[in-house]
Parts: sequence; structure tokens; C-alpha cells
Amino acid sequence: MRVFAAIPALITTVVLAASPASGQAIADEHSRRQAIELYRTGQEFMSGERFDKAAEVFTSAIAKDPLLTVAHYQLGQAYMALKRPASAVQAYRGCLQAMEALHHLQESNKVEVDRQRQDTIREIRAELRESSTTKIDPLKRLVLEQRVTELEQERVDYQGPFRPPAFVLLALGSAYFRNGNLEEAEQQWKAAVEANRKYGEAHNNLAALYAMRGRKKEAEVAVREAEKAGYRVHPQLKEDIRKLAAAP
Repeated sequence: MRVFAAIPALITTVVLAASPASGQAIADEHSRRQAIELYRTGQEFMSGERFDKAAEVFTSAIAKDPLLTVAHYQLGQAYMALKRPASAVQAYRGCLQAMEALHHLQESNKVEVDRQRQDTIREIRAELRESSTTKIDPLKRLVLEQRVTELEQERVDYQGPFRPPAFVLLALGSAYFRNGNLEEAEQQWKAAVEANRKYGEAHNNLAALYAMRGRKKEAEVAVREAEKAGYRVHPQLKEDIRKLAAAP
């Protein structure tokens, strides 16, 4: 059976097996500036599809500033492009850990965390501006815009529990899927739709995964949720699901 899993080239309540990065400290201003410059260089390598060099530079950026969340995420993107899903899993997990650390640090160091958040927003907006003159996947633009909204909202929400963003959970699930860890992929994609019920791509990926595993009813529900969210489910996936035998 051929199933279109729609694993994103761009790209995602989760319990991390590794200990959270809440003990990490915010980098000093000099290291922070160096990390941002390295991140920008890595973005240039990504644009030129030099993913191996991008991975090296993003790793260096993280070494300068372990809480530079965008560098962790883009490192995962680079590893996915290099077909190294196990490494991508670690990068995305590092992204979530850094996000959680910043969330906890907000209570004791609000000024520095706000500064770090503003730097991240600035970098994402720069990427959006650059994309206005080049062809960009509409889904990628939407994810970037949503992330800016989430970062701005965090200013008032930081006193609540940490909530992993859906786009990182989606990416993490995709990395697990590419690595053959279907149970983990399902867990992360479910967490993504819990974080954002209107995340059509996560519903779509779940539909494909359920179809691959012969879970017809769950696949049908996931397709309906994806389409309700405005996501265009591939006709072949719907046909594959239709042909599945109903579970006894």
C-alpha cells in the first residue's frame, strides 16, 4: 500500500526523557552576538542547500548560546535534509529543552529572557522579509508567523506551565518517523494536535500513520480533522484509507 505521509521538508504535552535544560544560564552579551552571527551564516548555508556546513555552523552557535532556540531548530532541519533523522531527533529535543529552560528562567531573569525573545523574533522577521523576494513554501511562512505570535504571547503567559509549541512537536515526530520510531512519531504528532487543534498537517500525518498500521477508523477521523483545519489531504491517502479493511 502506498501512503503519502506528508512528512514535512520544513519541518513540530510531551515528556522529555532527557533532563530539562532548566539549569542552563543565559549567555553573556558577547557570546549571544557571536551565536546570532553564526546562526545567520547557517541560514545562508541552508539557503544554498549546503546542509553539512549549516549543521556545523548551527552547532557552533549553540555552543556559544545553548538557549538560542532557533539554532537548535534549524540544526534539526539541516539534519533532516542530510537524511540523519536520529541526529535531528536530538536537535529538536534540544530545541524543546532550551524553550523550557527559557520559560523557567523568565521568573528569575525576566529582562534577559525578554531580550533573548526579542532577538529570536527579530531573526524570524528578518527571514520573513527575505522570503518576500524569493519563493517560499506557504506552510513555512505560516509556521514562522505563528512562532512570532507565540513568542509575543509568552510575555504574558510565562507564569503558567511550559507548553511545547506544535511546530517543534510536528518536526520531532517527523524525525522519529524517518528514523523508524513509529510509536514515538505518533506520540509527538498527537501532542502537536493537542497543542494546536487546528494543525492540519499534524492531523494529516497521523492519518497516514494510522493507515500504514491498518487503523482505518482512526485514520478517517484524522483526515476529517485535517480537512476541517483547511489542510488538503492527498486523494491517494484518502483512497488508501477507503480500501482498508474495517477492524473486527
